[in-house]
Amino acid sequence: MKRIAIDMDDVIADATQKFCDMYKAEFGTTIEKHDLIGKEFVEVIAPEHQARVHEYARQKGFFSDLLVIPHSQEVMLKLSQKYEIYIASAATEYPNSLKEKHDWLKEHFPFISWLNIVFCGDKSILKADYLIDDRLKNLKVFDGKAIVFTAPHNLKEAYEPYTRANSWLEIEKLLL
Repeated sequence: MKRIAIDMDDVIADATQKFCDMYKAEFGTTIEKHDLIGKEFVEVIAPEHQARVHEYARQKGFFSDLLVIPHSQEVMLKLSQKYEIYIASAATEYPNSLKEKHDWLKEHFPFISWLNIVFCGDKSILKADYLIDDRLKNLKVFDGKAIVFTAPHNLKEAYEPYTRANSWLEIEKLLL
């Protein structure tokens, strides 16, 4: 059976929206996803707020209530009938995220076994046929077929020779 490794943040869990929501709550300024096209979140905010925003993902609870990316649950469930599915998240960058991400997966993707969850720092260690990720740095070090999942920050980057998927419905068409 072929394997698919799937990133979490901005692939199945909407971390970008959480940054937008937290920033608005703290600073009263609305940042929309279209403001982030081709940019990281800290690039579109006031310089004096950047250090504070860098701490958001380090706060306890940040990863606990992220929104689920549309259609990821039903498409991944279908994929799990044909492929071995692994969640591969660079969670070790944010130590508080380990339990929060595990619990979030258990709640929203209960069909993914704890045996199929990989929290790592370097995704070059992954042995799978496919990697679905939003970050070029992760796709570049992967040996299998890389699929870039569209997120605002990666819309201006050249991702050739990778296949781009703009939604989970496109992933379904690609892999099923």
